[in-house]
Amino acid sequence: MLEANEENKEEKITESTGSESQVKQDAVEVNNTPISEEEKVAETTEESVDETVTESTEKNEATDVAEEPTTETSENVLEEIDESVAEDAEDTDNHQRHEIPILDYHSMSMENLVGELQRLVRNEKVQAIKKHIEGIKYEFDLKFQEFLEQKKEEFIETGGNEVDFKYNSVTKRQFNEVYQDYREKRNAYHKGLEKNLKENLATRLAIIEELKGLINVEEDINTTYKNFRQLQQNWSNAGPIPRNNYNDVWRTYHHHIEIFYDFLHLNRELRDLDFKHNLEEKQKLVAQAEDLVNVKDLGQAFRELQMLHKLWKEEIGPVAKDQREEIWERFSNATKAMHQRRQDHYKELDLVYEQNLEKKKAIIADITKVSTNVADSHKTLQQQIKQIEALRDAFFKAGKVPQKVNEQTWAAFKDAVRSFNKNKNSFYKNLKKEQQDNLNKKRELLNIAVSLKESEDWDVATQEMKRIQGQWKKIGHVPRRYSDKLWNEFKSACNHYFDRLHASKNSERKEETGNFDKKIACLDKLKAFQLTGARDKDLAQIKAFIEEWKSYGRVPFKKKNINQKFNIILDALFKKLDVSRQESELLKYGNKIKELANADNDAAISNERTFIRRKISESKTELRQLENNMQFFSNASEDSPLVKNVIKNIETHKEAIETWKAKLKKLNIMENQLIRAAEEEE
Repeated sequence: MLEANEENKEEKITESTGSESQVKQDAVEVNNTPISEEEKVAETTEESVDETVTESTEKNEATDVAEEPTTETSENVLEEIDESVAEDAEDTDNHQRHEIPILDYHSMSMENLVGELQRLVRNEKVQAIKKHIEGIKYEFDLKFQEFLEQKKEEFIETGGNEVDFKYNSVTKRQFNEVYQDYREKRNAYHKGLEKNLKENLATRLAIIEELKGLINVEEDINTTYKNFRQLQQNWSNAGPIPRNNYNDVWRTYHHHIEIFYDFLHLNRELRDLDFKHNLEEKQKLVAQAEDLVNVKDLGQAFRELQMLHKLWKEEIGPVAKDQREEIWERFSNATKAMHQRRQDHYKELDLVYEQNLEKKKAIIADITKVSTNVADSHKTLQQQIKQIEALRDAFFKAGKVPQKVNEQTWAAFKDAVRSFNKNKNSFYKNLKKEQQDNLNKKRELLNIAVSLKESEDWDVATQEMKRIQGQWKKIGHVPRRYSDKLWNEFKSACNHYFDRLHASKNSERKEETGNFDKKIACLDKLKAFQLTGARDKDLAQIKAFIEEWKSYGRVPFKKKNINQKFNIILDALFKKLDVSRQESELLKYGNKIKELANADNDAAISNERTFIRRKISESKTELRQLENNMQFFSNASEDSPLVKNVIKNIETHKEAIETWKAKLKKLNIMENQLIRAAEEEE
C-alpha cells in the first residue's frame, strides 16, 4: 500500500512541474551526444529501489544493509550504486539511516519483535527504518500465523467448531498499534517531503535555465565564470528531488556544464584551472575508493563507496577530455574490486547458509521423531513439550538458510511442530475424557462416604468405608480444578466417621474395663460361695450369680477368658447339686432370654433363632458322621478306647441337640409372649 502511495506522489510531482517538457528535451539532447564513461554511472534501471527492498524483505529471512547483487557481471555494482544514489536523491538523512543496525529478527520471539518495533518507531527517524520495519513485520507475521494455527488446532481438538474460532492476542494488538503509529508517521513524513521535492525540483530546473543563459551573456568572462561557480554552489544546496526525475535532471545539468566548459575555451586558463581542481578532487575520491579494501566492515565500506559515487556525481565537475577515461577507469576498477569482495563475502555466506540448512534439517528430523512417538503419560509428555520448545529455539537461532529453500524449510518445520501439537492435543483430549470418568467415579464414592459418616452401624459402615477408600486409591487422576476440593471433601467425611468410631470404641473400652472389674468381684463372690445343702435355695443363689454376671455386659476382648472361669465354677457347683448339663445350660440361657425380651429387638431375636438352628444342624451333621463311623468298628470290642471315644462323642452331640432344641423352645415361648403382650397393648 505504501509503495502505491509513493508512486502516486511521484506522478503528481511530475505533473505539477511546468518545465518537465524542457527537461525531457534536454535529456534527448544528452542522449544524442556521446556520453563519457564517467557519465555511465548515472544510468539507472527502471526498477524502483523501494520495490527491490520490499521483494527482498519478503523472500529473505532477514534484510541485509546492502542488497545482495542479482548478477555476477562487473557492471552490476555500478548499476546498484547508481540506484542507491537515485534513492538518496529523495533523502537527506541517508547517512544516519544506514548506521542503524538490522538485527537477526528471525531468532526473536513475537514479544521481542514488538519491543524492537516500538524502540525504532519511538527513537529513530521514520525515513531511516523502512527495511527494519519490513523485516520485523515479515518475521512477526510468520510467527503469529504459526501461533494462531496452533491455537486453532487446540480449539478444534477440544471439540470446537472451526467457524467459531476466535483468538484475542495481546501481543498482536500491541504490534498493530505500534505499526499503525509507524504508518502515520511515515505518511506524515512523505506528505511534507512531497512539497519539498517539488520546490527543490523547480529550483534545480531554474538553475539549469540560468546555466544555459551564461553562454549568451555579453559580459566579462571572469564575471561569467564567477556566476557559473555560484550556480554550481546553488545546485549543491538545492536539496533532494524526486528520484524519478533525478537522472534526467542530472544528465541535463551535466550536459550544460560541459557545454559551458567548451565555451570557456575562450579563456583556457580558467577552464584548465577548473579541470585541474576537479582532477585533484576525483583523484582523492579514487584513493579513498581504493583504500576501502582495507575496511573490515563490508557494509560500512560499501556505504562509503556509495557516498564517493554521489560526491563524484554531485559535487565535482568534469576533467580534461584526455584524462576523463583514465580517472574514470581507476574509479571504476576500485568499485569493481569492492564488488568482487562482496561477491566473495556472499559466497562465504552461502557456505554458512548451507551449514545452517543442515542444522535445521537435523532439528526438523528430531521434532518429527518426537511427534511420531508422543508419550502416553502426562509426565513424559511434559518432558517432550520442553524438548520441542528447546528444538524450536534452536531452529530460530540456527541462522539463515539459502533463499531458494527458505520457504520449503520453514514449511517442513511448521508441519513437524504441527504434527506434534496435533498428537499432543489428541492425548490430552482422551486424557480429559478419562479424567471426567474418574471424576464421576470419585463423586459416587464421595456420596457414599457422606451418607455413612453419621452411621452407628459400626460393623457394616466400617467395612464399607474401608472398601471405598481402597477404590479411591485405584481410580486415576481427575481434572486439576476439581482434584483438591474433591479429595478434601472425601477425606473429611472418612475422618469424621472414623473419629466417631474411635470415640465410640474408647467409650466401649472404658465401659468394658468397668465391667471386667465388676465381674472380677462377682467371680470372687462365686468362688467364696458354699452350698447349704438346700438344693432349691442353692440353685436360686446360683441363678442370682448368673443374672448378676450377665448384667455387667462385655469385657475387653483380651480378658474374655474370665467368662470361661465363671462357667467352670458354675459347672462344678451344678455337678455337686446333681444338675444335668442340659439343665445347667438352660439355667444360664435364661438370662440371655431376659436380655432379648428386655431389648424387644426383632432383628436380635431373629439372629438368635438363626444361630440356634445352625448349631442344631451342625450337631446333627456331626452325629450322622459319627454314627457312620461306628459301622467301621462293628467287629471291634466295645472296650476299645477308640470305640469308647466315638460312643462318648455321639452321646455328647445328642445331648447338645436336645439342649439347643430346648433353647429354641424357650426362645419361641418368649417371642410368643412378646407378641401377645403387644397385641394386648393394641
